[in-house]
Amino acid sequence: MREKSPQYSPFQIWMLAARPKTLPAAAAAVIVGTAVAVREGFFQPAPAAAALLAALLLQIGANLANDVFDFHRGADSHDRLGPLRVTQEGLLTPRQVLIGMWVTFGLAALLGVYLIVIAGWPVLLVGLASILAAMAYTGGPFPFGYYGLGDLVVFIFFGPVAVGGTYFVQARQISPLALWASLPMGFLITAILVVNNLRDIESDCRAGKRTLATRLGAGGTRWQYLLCLLAAYLAAALPVFLRLAEFWLLLSWFSIPLALFLTRFIWRTTGRPLNQALAGTGRLTLLYGILFSLGLIIPVLL
Repeated sequence: MREKSPQYSPFQIWMLAARPKTLPAAAAAVIVGTAVAVREGFFQPAPAAAALLAALLLQIGANLANDVFDFHRGADSHDRLGPLRVTQEGLLTPRQVLIGMWVTFGLAALLGVYLIVIAGWPVLLVGLASILAAMAYTGGPFPFGYYGLGDLVVFIFFGPVAVGGTYFVQARQISPLALWASLPMGFLITAILVVNNLRDIESDCRAGKRTLATRLGAGGTRWQYLLCLLAAYLAAALPVFLRLAEFWLLLSWFSIPLALFLTRFIWRTTGRPLNQALAGTGRLTLLYGILFSLGLIIPVLL
């Protein structure tokens, strides 16, 4: 293991471990769920804020879990193309990262207690499932990220669970619009994972990490990315055609130019430069989420 790099302060090391660039995508799902609650007259600021903080903490905890569990499984190496991993680089010990992971999940659980009091026991089941899924992505006896199931699980937990859960803690129920609104978030955040796995196809193959990308190959994975984006934009139109929402939802289509740019970029790019597409897809998700949320709220304001 490498010696700790002197150029990083302890705060900077933990920020590297937390990977703050991944947080806007987690926030986008909560923003959309809250927008549905606003539209349907159920908005409650305290539960919405708690749901946002819990989502961010769960994402940080998942990042820490992936950092240490990938290290133990040998999926990270010194020629890694993605963002720096603190365990593999020797900036933190595995024990330190595990402690950080449990502290982060513990803080999320404290917020969960408040949300359970507010919205009832279904929140407990969602919270426990979210923590287990975050850990099981690369940890445990059956790390689903290593068996091609990561895309499906990410779609479920960042789509229906995140958006629907945010709506539920405010409304105490689930509406058809909340479920529809969860679909584009699920597709877009899955697209972030697709770029990540496209970049890592070769290293994942060497480590025996059988992601969906390693099974589809680079060409198939690029098509998967395109299909995720197409599905997100079509999902914005469905509530309009089904008369669950007004045409304002199509404000989200103003993000299409960025989506086209990113699609062209990943079609022409391999290796480390795909980190730019990874960050860009995170920005696309946040932009889409904000525009989609405005489309939900504007009719209430008019």
